[in-house]
Amino acid sequence: MPEKTALVLGGGGARAAYQIGVLKAIVQFYPRNHGIPFKIICGTSAGAINGTSIATHASCFHLGVRKLEWVWRNFHTEKVYKSSSRGILGHLGRMLLMSLQDDRVNSNAGSLFNSEPLRVLLNQLINFARIDRNIDSGALNALSIDTSCYNTSRSVTFFQGSHDISDWHRDRRSGQRTQLNTEHLLASSAIPLIFPSIKLNQGYYGDGSVHQLAPLSSPIHLGAKKIMVINLESPHKQQPQELEHHPKTATITGHLLDTIFSDTLNSDLERLERINGTLKLIPEEKRKSLPLTNIETLVIKPSEDLSQMASHFYHNMPFAVKAMLRPIGIKQDTDSSIVSYLLFEQAYCSALIDLGYQDAMCQIDEIRAFFEI
Repeated sequence: MPEKTALVLGGGGARAAYQIGVLKAIVQFYPRNHGIPFKIICGTSAGAINGTSIATHASCFHLGVRKLEWVWRNFHTEKVYKSSSRGILGHLGRMLLMSLQDDRVNSNAGSLFNSEPLRVLLNQLINFARIDRNIDSGALNALSIDTSCYNTSRSVTFFQGSHDISDWHRDRRSGQRTQLNTEHLLASSAIPLIFPSIKLNQGYYGDGSVHQLAPLSSPIHLGAKKIMVINLESPHKQQPQELEHHPKTATITGHLLDTIFSDTLNSDLERLERINGTLKLIPEEKRKSLPLTNIETLVIKPSEDLSQMASHFYHNMPFAVKAMLRPIGIKQDTDSSIVSYLLFEQAYCSALIDLGYQDAMCQIDEIRAFFEI
């Protein structure tokens, strides 16, 4: 097994089910009692939840993937945020009352949905004590969770890792050693306005994709020499066409979510490829004096448009959520990716897992070479 291999799991709400399908394809090449084939796991938003769950099962890759697959294939929106008519109306009513209060009196976070069910689910499913045990046994080197700090407008990576890993500080981003828990996962997955921000120590944090300038910085600082990325950006099958009217609110919001979750990761991958290409042009004896090193990457991302896929399962979305999103123009045939991020229903999630498995199998030769199988 190659040493210092990192797994990077990006954010994307319900789209993160795709990552499980990719891992399911990889795990079949290892014995049932084999550990995970990556020593470093870095996650953002929903990818942080998947990554943390895998990290707690670092000593048994099969069990970790099997458990995550069971969770995603049996998912319902109500397990992530309150989606019943009573739950949504009650939450919006409280948000309205909060807006009428003085800021010095009201200290609660405002949001479109109440994500308390996700806190309950994470507390039930993830045993954070196993992270330290897996690090001590050598099954895992480090786990990191990316967040965005609203106090400082900086990207903050919270990590647990071996003792030889130090904190880092760069322009508008930093890495801090800490004892990870449910609150860090809730913070990393708190999509702005949709889910409430989370207070950690004296700061308020939200989705890790928001201020994320260099998504590949975390695995490199944690010592990665090779990086596998499961990117949740999907191709848009529709051809660009001239718009007769201004884009609707739903379309613009979908573009914003796509930008938050995908653009910086794609830019960082391009930057890394340019650095690798430049290093190849430099004589080997001169490379040793440079603060740069060649990082091998493997990227797997959806082959189908996830927004179109989600539209086929639109009828599975809870009625109250559909009614709430309709005023901003979101319907089954709407050209917006919002549904693909919020549709935490088992039929859609299962379809994403199957697509991830198929896409990984199409790249199986690259995967075998990358992991030296």
